[in-house]
Amino acid sequence: MPLIAPDALRAAGIVSVVAATIEGGWMGFALFFLVLGGLFIPRAIGTGPALDVAYCGTLLLGGWAAQLDWYLAVPELDIVVHAAATGLIAALTWQVLVKVGALPAHDDPRIARPRLGAFIVTITTAVALAVVWEFLEWMGHTWLDDRIQVGYDDTVGDLAAGAIGAVVAALVVSRTSAAEPR
Repeated sequence: MPLIAPDALRAAGIVSVVAATIEGGWMGFALFFLVLGGLFIPRAIGTGPALDVAYCGTLLLGGWAAQLDWYLAVPELDIVVHAAATGLIAALTWQVLVKVGALPAHDDPRIARPRLGAFIVTITTAVALAVVWEFLEWMGHTWLDDRIQVGYDDTVGDLAAGAIGAVVAALVVSRTSAAEPR
């Protein structure tokens, strides 16, 4: 997959900031400015195009689903997006940590069980980030805009879906060096 596909999604992210600002005001701007920042992380660390496209596409889908209330129209979409996004963010977080030297690569001879470490770090980091996201959702609902959907069932369901996505990502990351940045 050439780099044009992920870069086209980043361009769509730039257009989305403008469109969401027109459609949803400052909340639309804030949401898509956050999404846009996330879209450039894979480019910055040299992520392969398949993960780059999946990650960027999922972030854009999740942003627009929130902006246009697709989660209300299709309740199962929230669970699917949380599982996919958490898993993809987990894989990307692993890449960032390897790239900056915080974690060893799979083939590091100094580490006895690098794949086990990759599994544990990927899943725990992803679940921790999912908790932070849910906390930020609650803060947004409480202090910024009560249209942000939160509630006990929503939060627990989102965390469960995120944990499933994290386990899948951890299995992939721990099984293949292809999950490492180039």
